[in-house]
Amino acid sequence: MRVISPVAALIVALGTASFCSPNCSAQSSAYARKAGSDSGIGKVGVGLKVSTLGAGAEVAVSVARKANIRGGFNAFTYSRVFAKDGITYNGTLNLRSAAVLLDWFPFGGGFHLSPGALVYNGSGAKGNANVPGGQTFTLGGTVYQSDTTNPVTGKGNLALTKAAPMVLFGWGNLVPRHKHFSFDIETGVVFQGSPRATLALAGAACQPGGGSCVNAATDPTVQSSVLAEEAKLNKSMAPFKYYPVFSVGFGYRF
Repeated sequence: MRVISPVAALIVALGTASFCSPNCSAQSSAYARKAGSDSGIGKVGVGLKVSTLGAGAEVAVSVARKANIRGGFNAFTYSRVFAKDGITYNGTLNLRSAAVLLDWFPFGGGFHLSPGALVYNGSGAKGNANVPGGQTFTLGGTVYQSDTTNPVTGKGNLALTKAAPMVLFGWGNLVPRHKHFSFDIETGVVFQGSPRATLALAGAACQPGGGSCVNAATDPTVQSSVLAEEAKLNKSMAPFKYYPVFSVGFGYRF
């Protein structure tokens, strides 16, 4: 049997390495590019949606094979005039928010879990109230009559916490790995805390039937009724500390 000398073996090894080096590097680079392309890392998608937070727009970027970072904003305004307990209200609901979420696709398909937060929550409601002179109204369980010469007016405000954690889950991917268009549907909850209602009155409130009148803004009895009305409103809205979210939308991946 012929034995190859160490010198000959070294020459063969060096020659093989020299021949393979540029080709192997090219093949490795091509494989890396293909792997990155298949995973979609760094791809960006944009979308439009309608939800219980309002109408909005979103942008997402893929940061891993099964994860995206997503951010968006929502807005909606609704005004309404209505009467309750003898008081006419002219109110406006404003939904304004911005969210940041991590979309995790545990099975690699469209199903995702999305923990995140409303980093800005400007939602709330404001309204004006008035009671025509001579008309009775109920406030905090007490009946008053609006003065004919100085009718009762007022302002109301509904405020929420300015930031809140949230969690969503649903189906769809704003950055699909193998196509450009997407459809998304989600549901979840925002842990926003209980809404806080405040009322402020002006004008003169009288005893029903033409009795004595007092300043609604300063009288202790009327202010006690105002506090009772605020407590009743806040109790009725307490369930909304868990604000439900449902949304549908579509997007395009660049």
